Amino acid sequence: MSNQIFNRALKIVGFLALSAAFAVPAADAATAKRVIVKKHHVTKAAASKKVVATRKSMRFEAAGRRQSVIHAYIPAKPSFGQIAGLHSAQDPLDLKSSVALVIDQDTREVLLSKNDHAVLPIASLTKLMTGVIVSGAKLPMDEMITVTQDDVDTEKGSSSRLRVGTTLTRGELLHLALMSSENRAAHALGRTYPGGLATFVSLMNAKAKMLGMNDTSYVEPTGLSSRNQSSAQDLATLVNAAHGDPMLRELTTSPGYQVAVGKRTLQYNNTNRLVKNPEWDIGLQKTGYISEAGQCLVMQTKIAGRKLIMVFLDSAGKLSRLGDAERVRRWVESNPVAEHKVQISASAKQIDG
Repeated sequence: MSNQIFNRALKIVGFLALSAAFAVPAADAATAKRVIVKKHHVTKAAASKKVVATRKSMRFEAAGRRQSVIHAYIPAKPSFGQIAGLHSAQDPLDLKSSVALVIDQDTREVLLSKNDHAVLPIASLTKLMTGVIVSGAKLPMDEMITVTQDDVDTEKGSSSRLRVGTTLTRGELLHLALMSSENRAAHALGRTYPGGLATFVSLMNAKAKMLGMNDTSYVEPTGLSSRNQSSAQDLATLVNAAHGDPMLRELTTSPGYQVAVGKRTLQYNNTNRLVKNPEWDIGLQKTGYISEAGQCLVMQTKIAGRKLIMVFLDSAGKLSRLGDAERVRRWVESNPVAEHKVQISASAKQIDG
């Protein structure tokens, strides 16, 4: 068999093998992870070929002739909401978030609700409560805090631009945690709280209970753990409480911030691009993402003269939470107040991970 014919046959066999092992339904293709596969070696003997796959790479395992497989697709890890079937709930706005809640902040009128009592992981929305505890303690914001190895993420293995040994003020760390969702900053704030991390987490849970957030539990201050869980109803309560703190309003809506680290100046930006959009009047916001939670967003904003609180959880795509917020804004602006009532529910209350 000529090399050309062999190579073509090998590519077909490899493609079919990968397709069979890792076929992604069309409906799931948008959430599949694209994996770039590096060059690998294969032998000419078809019987010796073996497809090996991990989440990070795919290759033909053998020694011999060098070939390449260009792309493969591995389904993304499903969120708790996807596992529970929450995305089956339909709504008139075609929201991509499986959980949503929009309420009038002044009257408490519910304009839209969708699976709003489902209890799910909340990712970095956790940091909003972290900010509430730090701000409420009236600790000195100019006190210097050093990032240590204890602040390095062992839950998800995420990276950080704050190296171990970096020293910033408490105020700077709080700014980075709330604006750009800096995990080491949030963890350092909890670790250095008087009484330590355990005391800090207990205060987070106590504050939640005091606010009536009975569906909420925290195990750490960053949101990297999927055991930090809440419901849209509880998160709306938290947003309302946090909005009463001028410092939290300022830090969460700051479009960008610079910190000096040694001889370097690091530029951080807000994780919510809507804060820079002139069409939006945002008083407080926080984003979040881990695979178990999906894309999450909470906001206090003013639309058509009304102060609204928005909660979006378990959105499937990176930009879809912002798209959902835009859909709600257009809906509120274009419809009479009397028509602003939509309720959808198709979920179990508690989602266990």
